[in-house]
Formats: sequence, structure tokens, C-alpha cells
Amino acid sequence: QVQLVESGGGLVQTGGSLRLSCAASGSIVSENTMGWYRQAPGKQRELVATVTSGHVPNYADSVKGRFTISRDNAKNTVYLQMDSLKPEDTAVYSCNVREYRVVAPYQFDYWGQGTQVTVSS
Repeated sequence: QVQLVESGGGLVQTGGSLRLSCAASGSIVSENTMGWYRQAPGKQRELVATVTSGHVPNYADSVKGRFTISRDNAKNTVYLQMDSLKPEDTAVYSCNVREYRVVAPYQFDYWGQGTQVTVSS
């Protein structure tokens, strides 16, 4: 059973920085993508950033140039460095691991419990 444990959320002022971490325990299929999604009050969950097992990143346009995603495959951990934070970045940030399998179900998602990020103006 895969479990995701997130850390690093909190309260920060506009322009500040935070670093989120997500450690995955258990056996994960080697072909996978790790990433972060966020959900603000009254809004749908949206992708923030993902990174493949080959370290290829993908970012939402709203965070490009401000956020950096990375991963340590040996530790099954993904990080999100968030700089130049804005009030509109306020949300619950959830870690995701998506496995790509050779048998059905060919794609499977694991989710963390979420961590609150609040950016004050």
C-alpha cells in the first residue's frame, strides 16, 4: 500500500517562499509521475506541476518561473520550491503519484492528505 506524506505548508507573506515535500512509502511502479495539485476555496482542483521519473517537469502557466519541482527517485520524494508567492497561490496543495502500469488499470493515482499554503497580502 502506497502512502504519501506531505510537509512544508504554512503561512507566508507575498513575495515569500515555501518548500513542500512529499515522501511516498511502499512499492511504486518505476514508470510514474509525481506532482502537486492545488484547490482553493470554491474552485476546482488544478495542476500545479508534475515531474516524470526521468525528471522531465511540467508546470501550470500560472506558476512558471516562480515554482520549481524536483524529485529524488532513491527516496521516492518530490519537492516543490515556491518562490515569489502571491495571494492567489493560497490553496490546499496535494501530492500525487500516478503510476503507469502494463496491466489494467493502466493508470492509477495515489493522493496525499493535503497541506495548506496561505499567502498574505
